[in-house]
Amino acid sequence: MDRNRRTAFVALTAAGLLWGFSVPLSKLALDWLGPGWLTVARFAVAAPLLALAGRRGLRAALTWPVAAGGAGGYGAVIVLQNAGIARTSVSHAALIVGAVPVLVALIAVGLGRGSANRTAWLGFGLALAGVGLVAGAGGGDAALAGDALVLASVTGAAAFMVAQPALLAGRDPVAVTAVQLAAGGALALPLAVALEGAPAAPAGAAGVAAALALAVAGTAAPFALFAFGQARVAPELAGAFVNLEPLVGAAAGALAFHDPFGPAQLAGAAAVVAGIALSAAGARLPRERLRVRVRLAALR
Repeated sequence: MDRNRRTAFVALTAAGLLWGFSVPLSKLALDWLGPGWLTVARFAVAAPLLALAGRRGLRAALTWPVAAGGAGGYGAVIVLQNAGIARTSVSHAALIVGAVPVLVALIAVGLGRGSANRTAWLGFGLALAGVGLVAGAGGGDAALAGDALVLASVTGAAAFMVAQPALLAGRDPVAVTAVQLAAGGALALPLAVALEGAPAAPAGAAGVAAALALAVAGTAAPFALFAFGQARVAPELAGAFVNLEPLVGAAAGALAFHDPFGPAQLAGAAAVVAGIALSAAGARLPRERLRVRVRLAALR
């Protein structure tokens, strides 16, 4: 494995693990803010931090396609995700994210960009089956309406993941992420005002602390790390690492929120783990194609 790919894998792994805490942190923060306002607050903190870190690349990142991608891929997607999390359990919301890799692969193949082999498809299918097993088991405060909203957000995220490499090519990933999060917050703001009215005052320190942790550890760091890794590997391979999120989120849901985690949930989680391993092994971009992509990105 070359150094460029190894570094990308480390960044994608770190992003997936950090994202695992975003669902439980969102669940806590939603006791204070509605789905729209939580998105605005999350991005309002994360975007300036990333803009400062990627300030040298901001000029190149300030384009309409980059901003539009962030408005839809981050703003609309996270508002939908928050609305779903408010209506279902932490474990269900986290594990439904396991549908991302297969959706990314399906979209990539539909657009003629797919490179996954049979092993990868087996992994995608196994992980998706595991997600279905957990979602079908019910329990806790899980609800189909909430699950459906989370799945809708996951579908939007998958489409954005396929489009994102073209927006990252030749640009600083941190600067691109800063612009996209700012655009996502700008889209979420009028939605929050129209649907939720003025934000409520915090009832205690827990909601504020959760929102700040979500903005920094659950947004700024993982989104930038994922963009860095995604610029260096195929979309379907990057998507495989998103399945680290449901594992961490499901564990947090069981431990911190007392979500049910019996034999069905355990079997589903095991299927997700096996699916990650298979999809990561099979969704690798052939070395020569990777070299061509890196050279093209360097020339742009």
